[in-house]
Amino acid sequence: MLLLEENGETVDQFDVDVTKLPPEPQHEGAALEIAVEAGEFCEAEYCPDETQSRKESAQERLERLSTKLSDRDW
Repeated sequence: MLLLEENGETVDQFDVDVTKLPPEPQHEGAALEIAVEAGEFCEAEYCPDETQSRKESAQERLERLSTKLSDRDW
């Protein structure tokens, strides 16, 4: 399943056969630029830099959430 985002918000989703994707992004969390024509998935391009950035951002959020309240700087 591909979740489509616009301006950081999920706006749609597509069920896509994984064999239609390039090999590199065939994992959870991969960022892609896709082409859709007449409501149908056409092609996808893997965005490794965006994938890495999102992964790091998620890890940072997780670390902040796991910090004990007493250890936080208020």
